[in-house]
Amino acid sequence: MTAGDYTLADLMINAAAEIWRNDGEILATPIGVIPRLAAALCVRTFNPDLLITDGESHLVGEPVPVGPRGDYRPKVESWMGYAKVFDFVWSGKRHALVAPAQIDRFGQANISCIGDYRKPKAQMLGVRGLPGNSISHANSFFVPVHSRKVFVAGQCDMVSSIGYNRERLPQGYTFEDIDIRSIITDLCVLDFSGPDRQIALRALYPGVTAEQVQENTGFPLHIPADVQRIEPPSAAQLAIIAALDPHNLRAQQIKGNPRAGAAS
Repeated sequence: MTAGDYTLADLMINAAAEIWRNDGEILATPIGVIPRLAAALCVRTFNPDLLITDGESHLVGEPVPVGPRGDYRPKVESWMGYAKVFDFVWSGKRHALVAPAQIDRFGQANISCIGDYRKPKAQMLGVRGLPGNSISHANSFFVPVHSRKVFVAGQCDMVSSIGYNRERLPQGYTFEDIDIRSIITDLCVLDFSGPDRQIALRALYPGVTAEQVQENTGFPLHIPADVQRIEPPSAAQLAIIAALDPHNLRAQQIKGNPRAGAAS
């Protein structure tokens, strides 16, 4: 496999791996196939100290391939029960990559329902652990299809996690207590480096323009003069991704996406 033979999924995995680059020895919690492969790629390339699980209840010594494992057996290092997970959460030694259904201009996220909470059009997960996670440790977001349905005008239909909204901060909290790092989408990488923590365009994928990103976002973005370009994955990184995903499950995660072939 050569460096030119990458797909949009590979590009997103490579971009998402960067969120844990400088985290050192903390627990990564990637939700979904592409986020999980991103954490695994990070461990295999530039942060070998990152703690990862087998997707079940163990800390493991090496990334576990996604999908059917055949004869492969995870290299278990430690039991990872709920009590231990909460130790990481409450101590702040965790960085999760989650996939909300909605994100608003404050970075507030929704995993609960679409529409009026009292009579929703679609019921999803509930808030689960997101409120506590959002005030306890670092979080980043993964958006497989960048659109106004996800990046909504106004506030989320249901605010499941805290963001940079002064009117909804818990008593005694400031922006310094909130740690939302990055948003990885199929068009770009966003962060919160704009004025007053406005969501900013940090980097674009090959062939994507800032105008395209803004058109698919329901609120104004901060677009600096020095927007970066995301480098395609190297041949070595592509080989790692392929070995960790032998069944090519990553391709299914963007199936039906009209931009799925944009980076190939």
